[in-house]
Parts: sequence; structure tokens; C-alpha cells
Amino acid sequence: MNSKHRPTARHSGFSLIELMIVVALMAILATLATQSYRRYTLRANRTDAKSVLLQIQVAQEKYFLQNNSYVTTLANIAAAPPAGLGVPVNAGTGATLSGNYTIAFTAATPTSYTITATAVGGQAADTTCPTLSVDQSGQKTPGPPSSCW
Repeated sequence: MNSKHRPTARHSGFSLIELMIVVALMAILATLATQSYRRYTLRANRTDAKSVLLQIQVAQEKYFLQNNSYVTTLANIAAAPPAGLGVPVNAGTGATLSGNYTIAFTAATPTSYTITATAVGGQAADTTCPTLSVDQSGQKTPGPPSSCW
């Protein structure tokens, strides 16, 4: 048989370089997706703090109308009405039910209050909005242009 007419063997499949390029691209995409997901979960967990702070704010106003003073201790936040607000927080530690934030009074008198939620645990990685607070006048911190609230 003539060597000119010999059928050439065709190799099928992927070369190692092609395979490594695909693996590298997949790793880059996975990294981007993971970072995006982490930012999303931090932002979603922030609703835990916002919800508790707004519940406290509404309950404080109701309590003030009935008692002519605001609640000034964590124990009274968790206590059931009429002695307290009945907001679901850990009275001993001030932690929200999910454990992502700690609730504390930064200023409290019978006629005014400022209540703050501070990120703890894994939520402490939320460097955009590590603390959220609200006072008796409804002033939210950090305020605009922040996207925390």
C-alpha cells in the first residue's frame, strides 16, 4: 500500500489545554457568582434588623400613648404588653431571633430613645451597613444617600 493513500488517524476529544481553559473559566464564573450571592445574603439578612427596629419603633409609640413614657430597657422590649413591647428579641443578650444582629439602647430616657442594631457573627462582614438605628422621631441612621434602609 502506498504511503500517500494511507488514511490518517483522526484524534477526537479535547486537548489538555482546551480542558484547562474551560476549568479556568468555570472557576472565574464560580468566584463571581459566590461573591454576588454573599452580598445578596448580607443585604437580605439586613431586613432582620430593619424589621425589629421598626417593630420596636411602632411598639414604643403605642406604649408612649398608654404610659406617657418610652420603654428604656431590653427586658421591657421582650416583655409582653402591657408591661413591655412584646417584640421578639432575646431579653438577656438583645440578639434578634436569627442571631445576625444585637439590639441595644444607645440613649434612652422616658421621653426619648435611640435603639441600635449591630451586626454580629457572619453578618459583621456587612461593612456597608454594620449598624442601623432609629430614634423616637423616626430618624434612621445611616440616612440617605445610604441604601441601608
